[in-house]
Amino acid sequence: MTDRSSLNPAQRAQALADAATREFDVIVIGGGVTGVGTALDAVSRGLSVALFEKDDLASGTSSRSGKVFHGGLRYLEQLNFSLVREALTERDLMVDRLCPHLVSPERFLFPFTRRWERPYIGSGVLLYDLLRLTGTRSVGGHRHLSRRGVLREMPALRTDVTGGVQYYDVRVDDARHTMTVARTAARLGARIVTRAPVVGVMTDAGRVTGVRVRDADSGEETTVRGRTVVSATGVWAEDVQSLAGESSISVTAAKGIHLVVPGDRIDSATGMIAKTSDSVFIIRRWFDYWLMGTTDTHWDADRDDPAATKADVDYLLGHANRWLRKPLSYEDVVGVYAGLRPLVSGKGNATAALSRDHAVLEGPRGMFSVVGGKYTTYRIMARDAVDAVVSRVGRAVPESATERLPVLGATGYPALRNQSAALAAESGLSEWWIEHLLGRYGALTTELLDLIADRPSLGEPVPGAPGYLLGELHYAAAHEGASRLEDVLVRRARVFMETPDRGAAAAPHAAEVVGDVLGWDDVRRKEEVERYRVERQADARAAAAATDEAAVAARHTTRTGN
Repeated sequence: MTDRSSLNPAQRAQALADAATREFDVIVIGGGVTGVGTALDAVSRGLSVALFEKDDLASGTSSRSGKVFHGGLRYLEQLNFSLVREALTERDLMVDRLCPHLVSPERFLFPFTRRWERPYIGSGVLLYDLLRLTGTRSVGGHRHLSRRGVLREMPALRTDVTGGVQYYDVRVDDARHTMTVARTAARLGARIVTRAPVVGVMTDAGRVTGVRVRDADSGEETTVRGRTVVSATGVWAEDVQSLAGESSISVTAAKGIHLVVPGDRIDSATGMIAKTSDSVFIIRRWFDYWLMGTTDTHWDADRDDPAATKADVDYLLGHANRWLRKPLSYEDVVGVYAGLRPLVSGKGNATAALSRDHAVLEGPRGMFSVVGGKYTTYRIMARDAVDAVVSRVGRAVPESATERLPVLGATGYPALRNQSAALAAESGLSEWWIEHLLGRYGALTTELLDLIADRPSLGEPVPGAPGYLLGELHYAAAHEGASRLEDVLVRRARVFMETPDRGAAAAPHAAEVVGDVLGWDDVRRKEEVERYRVERQADARAAAAATDEAAVAARHTTRTGN
């Protein structure tokens, strides 16, 4: 039987062909976390769903976030208690039920340097824990630390601290999570089509009737009929709404960047958070690395192509070195990535509707734009979008079921993890590799192990990226919707941000494995490797540029040679 959850070229072609022959209850535009979450919510309520993404799943903001499910500790200062409560509930749901294999509770330290900080910040962290409604203990609570306790947890910290408070939030590999939600929706019957930009929105008598989709591979256009359309397109929401002749949303883009440094550069058993003049600076554990961020600057250039600059890197290194005894330098940075956050306001009568953390706005009739929000609350945004859609579907629809719907790999994961030693002995892989696979695939790890048993060479580490197995690259192309080398090395695995050469050495080996799955000839393999090399070089040259304008120019020069 065909695995409907697989997102491979055959399924993509079939989904695109099916889309042209029927009318869907819901058409979703956008393959980020909110879009795939909307597809999952809708299909799990019994609605027929087609989702179209112009690039790869999570190719925008959903692969370039802070990579954490969190309640938003800083929102307490804004007295936004309802947002914090909602986000904390979602955070704990991810750990307890929905995707335990893709997340990990992580400790964060808030160091004090002044006496007033303990009662002020301590009371905020206490409230942070008290706002949790689920009663879970999978995510730990806070504790106060003396100066000695702080330095025991984080020896790398400067010595003039007076104490601190430690609390928990939850790490997530955002791109893998988004892809897994999409596969879960596909297994339930949603048609998921990537590299298929929506180029038109069809209307009749002021009501949406469908969309026009272009296949990015063939260039052919297809009209897909739908009773409703949901735009979950983030910084592109204004552009997509304009396809339907509407203009009630205004979206500007704010750029945030993150740096990656090796784990041995910071001697610490905990992440750290500190206030800045306008936000917070965070160092968090990222497997064998440290991830630090973020910035918040206006981005006026191409929204498909945000770039980090030298000023961005200097800003984050400067904040890190205010706290670390041993300063970090450019030589310590192995990875940099930039993402865009949508800053949304309304036009005319839409302003009030957009004043909440997130909103679902209709316009024209039957087309709903879900805007605002953050990664942690994606499931709530998706639920609210489908709740709005229900009024236009024309029949009774059950309430959202996603609060009780684990994503692929979650069911059976705890039991399989208890068997990690036996799995290691049976497969011939070390327990370290079994834990690695369980943390990326959960109960689907057995599919990887079966693949490796059939082809033992796939159980070898990737040359140039020894933190991954060749079988993972094969699986990404065969089941996870990867159709380009970039999809594999940037989003299905994190090679681009975890190797000093940004994956250049691994690229030829990855192209061999992925090309075998996707039927690439030697010419196509070389083209994919060269395209990947140029893009990573463009990233590096942009990050050495002084300004956004110079970064954009550096990328253009790298890509075009002039």
